[in-house]
Amino acid sequence: MGHEHTATARPFGRGARWWTSPALRLWGALAVLVLAWDASGLDRWVMDRWADATGFGWRHHPWLAHWGHDAARTVVAWLFAGLWGCTVLALVRHGWRDARSRRWLEAALGVTLCLLLIAALKRSSLTSCPWDLARYGGTAQWVSHWAWGVPDGGPGRCFPGGHASAAFGWWPLALAWAPRRRPGAAAWPVAWYLWIGIGLVGLAFGAVQTVRGAHYPSHTLWTAWLCWTAALLHHAAWQWWGHRATTDPAVQATQTSTSTASP
Repeated sequence: MGHEHTATARPFGRGARWWTSPALRLWGALAVLVLAWDASGLDRWVMDRWADATGFGWRHHPWLAHWGHDAARTVVAWLFAGLWGCTVLALVRHGWRDARSRRWLEAALGVTLCLLLIAALKRSSLTSCPWDLARYGGTAQWVSHWAWGVPDGGPGRCFPGGHASAAFGWWPLALAWAPRRRPGAAAWPVAWYLWIGIGLVGLAFGAVQTVRGAHYPSHTLWTAWLCWTAALLHHAAWQWWGHRATTDPAVQATQTSTSTASP
């Protein structure tokens, strides 16, 4: 049990200090990328490549609207249901003190947190989608998403990217499975594969919405950073709670009596 805690305290690596861990470096790199993109002012330049004054020609294309958006969201919804199904099954079969059960529960709660965070931010956002701008045949005026509380004359509720979060929101899986690295294991453990795979799908989801006119590239980048921030905070809280739970004398006594009673 102590080995489990030691391993999970250093996501994706074995650094002695948590602030030097690769997971925190990724967070910093994403933050720099997001801020650099915002400072570049490339959002509208990119959108101009896909639209004119009449709108976005690819908005209703079946490959993007149906397969890239609707069908993809359906698949993610089934995966989300499957994640919680596996979590409940693990808890029922092994109990919440089992390391596998806690790993499933951490992943399920983390993914749920990320998805709820992005949904809540979108609901309160005054930023409209690119296809709502007068520049592209709509009624809204462009207002930077840094101008909090300033309406743009459109329907709003378009920042950050909900579709991209359907992928980026799964990053807590990478943190939950980070402990699988063992001495002598390959340099690319399952956690890294998960992180990279989820990130690529998130970028693909964001690209679909950019081409359709639903989101600027910055929306996708902000969604990635917000989801990774939420995932790290959730993982840190989970580690703190797990440490307290496993060092609680009452829990240790229960585990000792259970292992003693087992044949």
